[in-house]
Amino acid sequence: MASQGILEGLREFIHKRGVFAVLVVRPENQWYLTGFRALLYSRPVLCVAGLARTCLIVPGLEEAHAREGANVDDLLVYYEHPKEGGSFSHLPLLQEAIHLVGGKQRLGVEYDALSHRQAQELADMGFVLEDISAWFSEARMVKNEEELRLIREAAKLACLGVSVTLEGTAPGRTELEVEHAGSCAILGEAARLHPGMTLDLFAMTQAGRERTLIPHIFSGTRPMEPGDGVIHSRQVGLASYRAECERTAFIGRPAPEQVRLFNLVCEAQRAALNTVRAGVRAREVDRAARVVIEESGLGDYFIHRTGHGIGLSTHEGPYIRFDSEQKLAPNMVICIEPAVYVPGMGGFRHSDTVVVTATGFEMLTEYPRNLDSLTLAK
Repeated sequence: MASQGILEGLREFIHKRGVFAVLVVRPENQWYLTGFRALLYSRPVLCVAGLARTCLIVPGLEEAHAREGANVDDLLVYYEHPKEGGSFSHLPLLQEAIHLVGGKQRLGVEYDALSHRQAQELADMGFVLEDISAWFSEARMVKNEEELRLIREAAKLACLGVSVTLEGTAPGRTELEVEHAGSCAILGEAARLHPGMTLDLFAMTQAGRERTLIPHIFSGTRPMEPGDGVIHSRQVGLASYRAECERTAFIGRPAPEQVRLFNLVCEAQRAALNTVRAGVRAREVDRAARVVIEESGLGDYFIHRTGHGIGLSTHEGPYIRFDSEQKLAPNMVICIEPAVYVPGMGGFRHSDTVVVTATGFEMLTEYPRNLDSLTLAK
């Protein structure tokens, strides 16, 4: 989140790397450094951060927005309409920004976000590019107190959305209908509790033994039926900081095999959570969940990682996967979501957002995850 400490950390890093500045093109990283986020990025928005100055380049239609919200030293604007003395391309402004920050030859860039065209433009200007992507991913993994405050509030809203959505889930109602009710509840509560703040909503509701087999799928107009399993997912971003809550529920009493699979993923999630603490490697958390599922004979049906970090992005580091040597640290925020997807039975998955602590974790998404609470329309 835009703060002097974050910018100072970046400046210390680029000084050690021997680059004079970094060009930031990823929207989340621009927000992280400057507090500015555009609604659309079909036009170039660029940030140049140097050892002493920070410049933001925006199209004219974003000028008022940037002047209101961007924490930068220089705002440079290009235009798409006739304007006397104006620049009509971002490229000369990029050269100007680089000059303002004390441009030399070595420029830091995000290799994982920079387009080939942008790289070629910089090469044509004579710059040698150095990849500094790792700084952003590592810095953003550990949240400061204000980031944690926003994520905690976002988690409360996500749980509210899950609650209202599941309360309204019944035979004959569509996935989109029940999801809409949860979204309205979140919007109303956010407006009441957090005036003047922005809100991002993501939801996914999938019902039935076929649709829940697909881990990520758009919600649709399929009417729900008695006996359906339902996976409902909520992410809420408050001032761009996100939290996630996800539950598997049933419309009516589940079959014995559905109960077994439900309990299995609950056990796997508990095993993973019991492993979470500072100093543990991400692969150890993944392994704790995976062993539970493998010992049941269903290892082939656990087809993704156990979890991921969350914050400005829906998914970000650390990634809780089988081969990650990343050590967890206090104030990392992660989602833990082991799952199985069994043909003929459907998918089974809970997801919870937690903050890593020195001795364990702080649970942010306190919503029931037991079978009785998640058996609907009994």
